Amino acid sequence: MSREAVIAVFDIGKTNKKLFLYNESYEIVFERTAKFNETTDEDGFPCDNLDALIQSAKDALKDVLRMPEYDVRAVNFTTYGASFVYVDGEGKPLTPLYNYLKDYPEALTEKFYEENGGKLSISLQTASPVLGSLNSGMQVYRLKYERPDLFSKIKYALHLPQFMSFLFTGKAYTDLTSIGCHTHLWDFNLHKYHAWVEKEKLDQVFAPIFPGDRAINFNYDEHSLLAGAGLHDSSAALIPYLVSFREPFALISSGTWCITLNPFNETPLTEYELTQDCLCYLTYTGKPVKASRIFSGNEHEHQIKRLASHFSCDVNTYKQVCLDTDLLQKLTDKTPFVEIPKEEKGLKTSDFGCRNLYDFSSYEEAYHRLILDLVKMQVESSMMVLSGTTVRRLFVDGGFSRNQIFMHLLADAFPAYEIYAASVAQATSLGAALALHSCWNTKPVPSNLIELKYLANSRNDSMS
Repeated sequence: MSREAVIAVFDIGKTNKKLFLYNESYEIVFERTAKFNETTDEDGFPCDNLDALIQSAKDALKDVLRMPEYDVRAVNFTTYGASFVYVDGEGKPLTPLYNYLKDYPEALTEKFYEENGGKLSISLQTASPVLGSLNSGMQVYRLKYERPDLFSKIKYALHLPQFMSFLFTGKAYTDLTSIGCHTHLWDFNLHKYHAWVEKEKLDQVFAPIFPGDRAINFNYDEHSLLAGAGLHDSSAALIPYLVSFREPFALISSGTWCITLNPFNETPLTEYELTQDCLCYLTYTGKPVKASRIFSGNEHEHQIKRLASHFSCDVNTYKQVCLDTDLLQKLTDKTPFVEIPKEEKGLKTSDFGCRNLYDFSSYEEAYHRLILDLVKMQVESSMMVLSGTTVRRLFVDGGFSRNQIFMHLLADAFPAYEIYAASVAQATSLGAALALHSCWNTKPVPSNLIELKYLANSRNDSMS
């Protein structure tokens, strides 16, 4: 029996830890999911169970290597970002896998920014809003000053994707997608580590940078394999689009956050854009990606609960609401201006939270108004990274891409753009597999990785 050539991809999320096998046509031929109970760090703050993750990953790769139907040629890793694993000279983790949601000490925050030119300067240079522990470089800084004895034992500080690679290969590397994502570590103007990193000598615990599209030779369980250095999940999810399309495009990745990613905008962030939650990522080839983000999915979830309570219906009633263009026109004509409180101006929240639900005669009317308000906010957010670029194609994936009302309104709001609802299965793990394509795959990249549905604006006949 011939064995099917595959690449194994570990896709490590906060909730689910998955292993996929992709064949040379990038079809998923095997999937395994694991979940672990959280543990706590020394302060009692919840965090992922690193020991359980290590053992589960080792066992999973051994299992698939022993499957007679598959020829595992390579392995890659993609995980959530903003988490470091600190290893000693023997390669053993020195600390728990600290949670990026953990509060950051105010005194240490003040010390850092006072000594390094202030919040605005650092944020503009590193394309990173001030986000506390979510700026992962600040976690390393914290460890240096709060636990200097432990810090002195660190051989390497590895972002989680690179630790997963190190776990199997024994070779420590740093990856641009991890250090170039709201970390405060990378100077986007100079294309190198920021000066504060060298001043604090943190670069001495960072491993050499390794290209995201190259592979490492290693042996595991009597098998000779290739491995990637690992990728940050947000950047990995963009790879299927970068591989599939040559014309300029932007992607609205919708979920809890709606993030507009424009790989064709290299203009530096402005002070205003930073205040509106814009930032920059780096692709696996080191190219900057300007991004804006809003908390739309979270607000949608909050508001449908509010609607369910007001109209005495199930929280999922919105799923039965169909697009009504006459109702949208009526709402556009009649809905009064809403004064948003001064502290909530900008793109932190939509208008809907300040609307009186008694102004709406039905659930359907109120829900259409909610989506109108969310799309208004989406347009303002997306335009911050679209303006002044040659992009005229806009892909939308995730939850809102399946919302008929949202997509109709978005198409109307962008008459000069081609709007597509995009669907790609497991984009994050697929991106990690594609990054190593030339290293393991003998076939060309398929042309049908992404399913697209064109949305015509109302000046045309209807949605296709």
